[in-house]
This record gives sequence, C-alpha cells and structure tokens, in this order.
Amino acid sequence: MTPSDLSYLKKLAQTKSWWDTIDFLDRLVGSIIARFPETKEIILAWSRDEDIWLRRLAIDHQLLRKEETDTELLEKILVNNLGQTEFFINKAIGWALRDYSKTNPGWVKDFIKRHQAEMAALSIREGSKYL
Repeated sequence: MTPSDLSYLKKLAQTKSWWDTIDFLDRLVGSIIARFPETKEIILAWSRDEDIWLRRLAIDHQLLRKEETDTELLEKILVNNLGQTEFFINKAIGWALRDYSKTNPGWVKDFIKRHQAEMAALSIREGSKYL
C-alpha cells in the first residue's frame, strides 16, 4: 500500500464505521504512515477530525510498533484527543498507552503524569494496566 491508498482507507473507515473495522484498518494505515513519513500530516489531521472513527484510527495506527513507535507523533495525536467524553476515543487512548507501555513504560508513566488532569479515568486505567 502507498500514500495514495489513504483516501480509500479513509472512505472505508467513514462508511464502515465501527470499532472492528477501524481496529482492522489500524495496521494498514500504520504501515503506510511508518513507510512514508510525509503522510504524518494526514494522520495528524485525522486525529482532529469530527469523525470519531478517523480519530480512533489515528490514535491506534501505531499499535504493535514497539521500538519503532514514533513517540512525538503519538503524543501529538493523544493530546489532540484528551478531554473527550466519547468512549471509543478514551478506550483507544488507553489501548495505545497500554500497548506502548510494554516497550517503554517510563514514557507512558510520564505521559500519564503530565496529562492526568485532562485524561478520562478509562484512558488512565487502560494505559496503566501493565505499569
């Protein structure tokens, strides 16, 4: 897949909107973003979109990247979604943090400490699961 496929994946995410579709698309989108750094601006825009499913896709697109996680990008995307009441967004934030905590628990602890006041309890609980 290439950057030109992102528009198709975006359309798919917006027409087949539910967590199971989005969670499948995470890996496809994540692969494109990782291989083509010029697409980071696209995923950042998705992280601020009105559509919760595009935001969820942006939040979780780096799942399972471990040491290859772009923490600068991850932090920007997470910060763009703090203070939400939407369950699927808060769950995604927690899931992204929980997954990365297996690789870099210090980074996750620091993120939670710095942003705790803006984070939903669900995000903190999920993100702290393995700390």
